[in-house]
Amino acid sequence: MRSFLRKWQDEVKKTFTGRADEVPDWVPKLAEGNDPGYHLPGSAVWAVHGSMSPIVAGIRTLLMQALHPGALAGVHEHSNFREDPLIRLANTIRWIFTVTYGSTEAAEIASRRVRRLHEAVQGSYSDNLGAQRDYSANDPELASWIHLAFTDAFLTAHKIWGGAIPGGPDAYVREWAQAGRLMGVEDPPLTEADMHRQLDRWYESGELRVDGRVAETVEFIRNPPLNRMLRPGYRILFAGAVYSLEPRYRQMLGLAVPRLGPVALPVRLATKAVLAVVRLALGPRGPSELAARERLRRLGVPAADA
Repeated sequence: MRSFLRKWQDEVKKTFTGRADEVPDWVPKLAEGNDPGYHLPGSAVWAVHGSMSPIVAGIRTLLMQALHPGALAGVHEHSNFREDPLIRLANTIRWIFTVTYGSTEAAEIASRRVRRLHEAVQGSYSDNLGAQRDYSANDPELASWIHLAFTDAFLTAHKIWGGAIPGGPDAYVREWAQAGRLMGVEDPPLTEADMHRQLDRWYESGELRVDGRVAETVEFIRNPPLNRMLRPGYRILFAGAVYSLEPRYRQMLGLAVPRLGPVALPVRLATKAVLAVVRLALGPRGPSELAARERLRRLGVPAADA
C-alpha cells in the first residue's frame, strides 16, 4: 500500500510540474530578486493560488476559453496539446506561479517570454457570419477573453472549494488585473461586478460559438491521456469544473452536472474530497510559495512569515 501511495503521489507531482523526483529548475529561482513582487502573503492572489481550487479552475478555464474561435484556432494550429498536454500545463503553471510569487522582474520576464512565444500564434478563422477574421495570441481583445475566463474560473472555483479571500472577491479581481496588463490586456476588470459585465458583453456579442472543433476539445479535456491511477480523481474534478460553470456556458458546451436519474450527484462534496487528497500529496505549502518566502525574508519584508 505504501509503494502504491508513493507512486500515486509521484504521478500527481509529475502532472503539475513535469517532474516527480524534484522541483522544476525555475522554482528555486523565485527566491532570487530584489523586490517583494506584485503580490505578498496575505493577499487575495496568494490565498486563491495557494489553495487547491486552482486545479478545478484550470479545467474550467480551458472549457471557457474554447468558446472563442480565435483562441481555439491558436491552440489547435500552434500547439502539440494532444501529443503532450502536460508540457502545456507545466508551462502555464510556471507563468502563474512566477507572477504570483516572483519578484516584479521575474514576473515581467516570464510574461515577456510567453508573449514572445505567442508572436507566432496567428492565423485566421471564419466567424459566426462566415467572414474571415484574423487572430493573434497577443491581440489585446483576445488576451482580454483569456484573462476574463481565467479570472472568473479561479475566483468561482475558490468561492466554492477554497477558504476566505482577504479583501473579498473584488480584491482578487483587482490584484490579478496586473497579470492581465503584463499580457497586454488593455482594460482588465477591477471588480467582480465589472468582470461579469465584461463577460456578459462577450456572451451577447455573438462572437463565442460551439462547433465540431469545440466538441473535440471538450472531449479531450474530459478524457486527457493521464496515468490510469489519476483518472478516477480527474473525472470528479472535471465534473466539479462543469458544476462551477454558469448554466448558459454549460448549455453551450453541451455539458451537464452528473445525475443519477432525477437526483444530482454530490459533485461539490466529491470534488472537495479529491482536492483534500491532492493537498495531502503535494503538502500544505508548495515549493514556489516557500521560495518566495525565502526571498521576502532576505529582503526583511514583515509579511514573509505571515
